[in-house]
Amino acid sequence: MENIRILAIVGSLRKDSFNLQLAKEAEKYLQDKASVEVIDYSEVPLLNQDIEFPAPARVKEIREKIKKADGIWFFTPEYNHFFPGVLKNLIDWLSRPVSETEGAVLSGKPAAISGITPSMSGTAIAQDHLVTLLSFLNMDIMNVPRLTIPNVMQQLNKDGKLELTASAPYLEKEADAFIAFIKNKK
Repeated sequence: MENIRILAIVGSLRKDSFNLQLAKEAEKYLQDKASVEVIDYSEVPLLNQDIEFPAPARVKEIREKIKKADGIWFFTPEYNHFFPGVLKNLIDWLSRPVSETEGAVLSGKPAAISGITPSMSGTAIAQDHLVTLLSFLNMDIMNVPRLTIPNVMQQLNKDGKLELTASAPYLEKEADAFIAFIKNKK
């Protein structure tokens, strides 16, 4: 098996968020097809050009992980028809040049987008906004399929944990498509 490395970026910092649980479901499904790492960026400070060079240690670490990744999979909730500010902050850091001689790390990277929410509308509007930003940053976005799961409360077990039922085949379809998308870019 060719070792495909996928970095999962979750748009919520909540320790057991639905989107984190969704990312872990994708990781579990892909365990024999790719290595998936869900990054923790809770210690990334607000972007401030006064501290940009040298970048904070956690920003440097995440940039290195991005450089080594074959693809980036975003899992975003939808807050007020948009993706969360913490995700935008991380992307802002990653959009900046690494140094005077090295550019931004997101450019050209294959990207997939998914999201899950308790609401009926899913995360489609937030995902569309995220596509606009990632396109501007020259990421190679897999637009089809994208996964937006509404009504998460209908897919929780008795302990309140995500247990994909109706949505599992769609997550698997997107995961397989993303692997093929990445392989096609190599």
